Amino acid sequence: MAKTLLKLLFFTFLFLFTLLFFSITLASAKSDGFSNILSPAKLGLRREKLSHLHFYFHDIVSGRNPTAVQVASAAMTNKSETSFGAVKMADDPLTAAPERNSKLVGKAQGIYASAAQDEVDFLMVMYFAFMEGKYNGSSLCLLGRNTIFSIVREMPIVGGSGLFRFARGYAQAKTHTSDIKTGDAVVEYNVYVFHY
Repeated sequence: MAKTLLKLLFFTFLFLFTLLFFSITLASAKSDGFSNILSPAKLGLRREKLSHLHFYFHDIVSGRNPTAVQVASAAMTNKSETSFGAVKMADDPLTAAPERNSKLVGKAQGIYASAAQDEVDFLMVMYFAFMEGKYNGSSLCLLGRNTIFSIVREMPIVGGSGLFRFARGYAQAKTHTSDIKTGDAVVEYNVYVFHY
């Protein structure tokens, strides 16, 4: 029995020593040049904050100077009640107030596509590039589902640049005005975003 206990202690000690050795070796391993673990402070990141942005998105698809144009469609798009398969490229103005001639605060650049066969539902891939005030030169990235006939739609903010590096949050969109005949719309956005 004593021999079995000594054997058990020896193998337990050997196992723990091996585990400790490999742990120290892995912890002191040099970077392979591809990836490193960094402290947020090393990138100058301080305390995270929550910001609220409020602006109006002007989607103009009619007239001589549209801000959104169809760039692709499926064979069935024209037969579909929801324009399923239509893809539009946008360079829409973002303004401080709902009037088109109000102060320009940025641009919404990206694509939206009709992604549902049974309701009007867009897949939105948008880059909000701000060009006014504190956030001039910074941007937010939105990626989500926009059921345009819902009163309020919520879409995720999945990243950003400039002052919005490491951004995450959500955007609430609410149609301010829309013209069924032309397809033009003004959408109010409230964006809530965590960033450094």
